[in-house]
Amino acid sequence: MNAASSSSNAPEGAPQHAEPGTRRLAARPACATPPQPVAQPLPRHSPAIGGLVPFSTVDWPGKLAAVVFISGCPWRCHYCHNTELQTRAARYDWRETRAFLETRTGLLDAVVFSGGEPLSEPRLPSLIRDVRRMGYRVGLHTAGIYPLRLADVLRHLDWVGLDIKADTQGYDDITGRRDSQRPALACLTQLLAAGTDFECRITWHPDWLDETRLLALARELARRGVRRFAVQGARSSPGAPPGRALGTQAQAMLSQWFAEFAYR
Repeated sequence: MNAASSSSNAPEGAPQHAEPGTRRLAARPACATPPQPVAQPLPRHSPAIGGLVPFSTVDWPGKLAAVVFISGCPWRCHYCHNTELQTRAARYDWRETRAFLETRTGLLDAVVFSGGEPLSEPRLPSLIRDVRRMGYRVGLHTAGIYPLRLADVLRHLDWVGLDIKADTQGYDDITGRRDSQRPALACLTQLLAAGTDFECRITWHPDWLDETRLLALARELARRGVRRFAVQGARSSPGAPPGRALGTQAQAMLSQWFAEFAYR
């Protein structure tokens, strides 16, 4: 495994003996190396771990999180920046990933499963259980493709980021798949009924959804009970500025309709 072995040296300035009645913390590695892609193919039944971000402040608003990426997604959104994660493939060993996450307990708040589409992974419930046993809170990024699989894990999730791709008119043009809005709306219904903390967000560009249609979609989400909504400006590449800016008047209206609104 790539995780560093435990160190017998106490952190600088730490007491050498525990006070009576206190419990000593288990030894923590002084440094842990994130896992690397496997050199040899993993067994076919291995979880399709496609990547890992050891530390993120943006993948769960307000939380410090590690992000585990799952490879595999049946949709082909034309603006996708993670096309290498569309095809299922196990690029990282879950045992090594899990061992690394164990070294981060107490330093991070949560683990977020992203993708690709994390609900495409049949063993996701087991991965979530592993993470919860470490004491992490668990978040999920999903496009809402698999309502039954979401129902299977929803009670074990603390937060969900649900991608809303477009309005009814534009959904299939974005995803490249027919009837793609139906499962996404079914997932939204589940989240609203369960009372799970979640955010709806949309990647937006006026070329495929003008401001009038965006506002109509957002108004409908607010009417249904969505409290947190985010508009993410479409970018030509990660880190690039948005291709077109959302108007200030539209932003002001969205801020009025939702308890929390973000423009990213």
